Amino acid sequence: MTAPLPLLADLADPQLTQALQHKLDHKTKPLGSLGRLEQLALHIGQILGTDSPRLEQPQMVVFAGDHGLAARGVSAFPSDVTWQMVENFLAGGAAVSVLARQHGLALTVVDCGVARDFAPRAAVPGQPQLLVRKVAAGTQDASIGPAMTPAQCAQALHNGMDVVRGLPGNALLLGEMGIGNTSVASLLLSRLCGVSLEDCTGAGTGLDAGGVARKRAVLAQALAANEGAVNPLDALAALGGFEVATLVGAVLQASSERRVIVVDGFITSAAVLVAARLQPHVLQRCVFAHGSAEPGHAHMLAHLLPGQQPQPLLDLGLRLGEGSGAALAWPLLQSACAVLAEMASFESAGVDNRAP
Repeated sequence: MTAPLPLLADLADPQLTQALQHKLDHKTKPLGSLGRLEQLALHIGQILGTDSPRLEQPQMVVFAGDHGLAARGVSAFPSDVTWQMVENFLAGGAAVSVLARQHGLALTVVDCGVARDFAPRAAVPGQPQLLVRKVAAGTQDASIGPAMTPAQCAQALHNGMDVVRGLPGNALLLGEMGIGNTSVASLLLSRLCGVSLEDCTGAGTGLDAGGVARKRAVLAQALAANEGAVNPLDALAALGGFEVATLVGAVLQASSERRVIVVDGFITSAAVLVAARLQPHVLQRCVFAHGSAEPGHAHMLAHLLPGQQPQPLLDLGLRLGEGSGAALAWPLLQSACAVLAEMASFESAGVDNRAP
């Protein structure tokens, strides 16, 4: 590694938590009547370290990369779709492009290891930007050996940290693109959490039942070919993708800067899983946007939030990725902050706060 990974402080602050709860409890409403929106407001305040949190210059970042494993037929789409979708993101035609535009999210696409070179393009204010942080033109086939070398994995991690350092704002919304990367998420979940491939492998981009069975067989080969890769960084290098490793670095850096991290679905949660195994306090900074229709995501959330009933903000049956679920959840974070900032207290509104 060229530099150490950031160390994260515990955000637990009973005095701040009490101040936030007092503020919420004295708004003009029955106690707790805004339900999980109040929990969300409390959480955002804890992350940002204030009882008057403001979300500023939110950044949607889509990390893209190709996978050698895709040649084994683990996806319903060919690898060329990765670079084609990157162009679609930049042209404004993808779901995440539309949603980012709708909600005022700055969109950045990072080429972490796409098997194609993109033409340079000038940054245009208000338009999606492309950052090239390519480690290599796709990973190796994890079913026959490590997907990345340790040096490549380290480079991707630090690329992710550098990307976040260069972005303004205090909120990071995570997205990804890479044909074959639901396989990576399943592999990391199985290796790091002991979940069976039968339980954590799904249809991805749309495989039929026979395709899912073939995918599981290939993933079993990948686990066997990399049986010695058991700690988080070794597993990430052996099984992961360049975009997932870059995401891990981005999550660690955003956490060190106390940004609100809005986690999308299965693949971005896999990056958070690795980051949390390296620095457990990462999870204090994360808001989980939605519960994916990919079967592994529920298992992922259960392992990320042990002893809790995982409750992502939305449950819409999404399995698109790209950061689409994070973008859809974003207005809820804005509403939570608005309630804290703008809703009157009983005292300021002259409303009686006594039960009859």
